[in-house]
Amino acid sequence: MKKSIKLAISLSLALVVATGCSSKTESAVPDKPAIELYSIAQQSLQAGNFISAIETLEALDTRYPFGPHTVQVQLDLIYAYYKNSDTAQALANIDRFIRLNPTHKDIDYVYYMRGLTNMGADYNLFHDLFNIDRSDRDPSYANAAFNDFTRLIQRYPESEYVADARKRAIAIKSRLARYELSAAEYYMKRKAYIAAIQRAQHIIDNFADTESRIGALKVMIKAYDLLEQPTLKANAEKILAANVS
Repeated sequence: MKKSIKLAISLSLALVVATGCSSKTESAVPDKPAIELYSIAQQSLQAGNFISAIETLEALDTRYPFGPHTVQVQLDLIYAYYKNSDTAQALANIDRFIRLNPTHKDIDYVYYMRGLTNMGADYNLFHDLFNIDRSDRDPSYANAAFNDFTRLIQRYPESEYVADARKRAIAIKSRLARYELSAAEYYMKRKAYIAAIQRAQHIIDNFADTESRIGALKVMIKAYDLLEQPTLKANAEKILAANVS
């Protein structure tokens, strides 16, 4: 009997807490017409108050799923999530938009935002602030961003975002090449010379237009020397000489 009473009290308390939280969340965004809420969201965006903008835009998206600003609300949410460094939510909303609006006039912008979001996720604060070389960090987001920008460039060559996408793709390509070079140098330290040569060759094959090709050739020269392969070493030296002259 006592257990039943305790259980009932616990359930009642849980219900009160849940109701209180729910009421608090609902009251965070005033109960106003869609056009007024949209105006409030725009003011928050312009002021750089992205958390407030997200709360209002989410309420708009939930309360008025077929309102006059439905599509623009979704686009604004993508931007607000990106600016708030909320990668998961930004990507989820981007993918939802692409799935539901594959032929929308602003679809190029959405792909561009996908690239920016993935590139932002790859961003390393310590690298910029303290000039710490972290080229060995996981390149998953960088790869995704490169694919996003490449897709935008190929599918929408006339888009106003293509010029910037090209610049960013070049920067990401250099970052990916540095990652491969870091891996090659790691294998050299471990005396895994064949693996080091393979990673270096990957740079020559796929990132020959980046500065990392020089480091890759140096890795190959050293590895071939340690493997006592004078002919292959000489060939790599010739290529290196041609690249630095």
